[in-house]
Amino acid sequence: MKKTVATLDVIAPNLKKRVSGVTSTIMRLVPLQARSIAIATTGPAIPADVPHVPLGDVVTMSRRGPHGRRVWHARRNNEMLAGLALKYLLGKKLALVFTSASQREHSGYTRWLIRQMDEVVAVSTRSAQYLQRPSTVIYHGIDTDTFAPTADKAALRRALGLPVDGRLIGCYGRVRAQKGVDVFVDAMIATLPAHPDAHGIVMGGTTAQHQDFLAAQQAKVAAAGLQGRIHFLPEVQPLDMPRWFQALDLYIAPQRWEGFGLTPLESMACGVPVIATRVGAFEELILPDVTGRLVTPGDIPEMTAEIAAILDDPAKLLRWSAACRPHVLDHFRIETEAEKLIAIYRRLLDA
Repeated sequence: MKKTVATLDVIAPNLKKRVSGVTSTIMRLVPLQARSIAIATTGPAIPADVPHVPLGDVVTMSRRGPHGRRVWHARRNNEMLAGLALKYLLGKKLALVFTSASQREHSGYTRWLIRQMDEVVAVSTRSAQYLQRPSTVIYHGIDTDTFAPTADKAALRRALGLPVDGRLIGCYGRVRAQKGVDVFVDAMIATLPAHPDAHGIVMGGTTAQHQDFLAAQQAKVAAAGLQGRIHFLPEVQPLDMPRWFQALDLYIAPQRWEGFGLTPLESMACGVPVIATRVGAFEELILPDVTGRLVTPGDIPEMTAEIAAILDDPAKLLRWSAACRPHVLDHFRIETEAEKLIAIYRRLLDA
């Protein structure tokens, strides 16, 4: 929904055409935040139902906002630079906020940009450790009304064309080496022969440069004779994702690298435990032996052993499942993320 820039207190730019995790964060948060504060995004390819203003309107907007200055909330280097240009070259009265998900040493250029910000937010304590300046940790949250357990898992599986009986183990996201899909496939190949009721599901998009990687995984499954038990499914629309988590008994997040990683939260909100690697924010999201387990990135034997161990202990799997949703409700609701960010905005607007 198009907004008038003159009415805005906060602008959360999305200056990237390709959809990314950052894009998803902005598109989830801004509509929710707009219920409590005058906020919109700006940039290319904004969905029509997300509050937004044309980028050109931002350049020509009045120097002052409705309450004096506005907040510019950047999440990328180019957005920090754009905020600085608006503030110092065009004279806009802006308070600059930056959110960082990175878990590596920043370049000198990025460190300089971060030093110019009025407030910095980190999405995890690990991200905060790389910032070299004070920051506020605000975890990403998810929509726990949308991501919730299903009342009839068998009926849902039937509707999705999945095996109704037995246990389903999923791995969702982009199909590439960085995401550790090969680790999942190898662990499934090693685990499934001893667990005849279990099935593995790989689901996600594959770009042209990763088609050979996908083909290699499918070839391994075929060579093992497990084509009927390890299923490669195409990417689905984001609105359909909750059903695919609800259908599972166990979710695997085998990433070799991750900035934050929402899928464990989405899975646990649906009552599905997670075995994940120690990357991104996963160590801060998953409670070991309560909502799942953590393993070393790229360690196929360790991943295989953890999957086999929980499949061999159905009572423990049920205990993990029961603990998952309360954990997410207590710590990772999107409403909490939105409220904490709005508190920062209001403090800056009142300064």
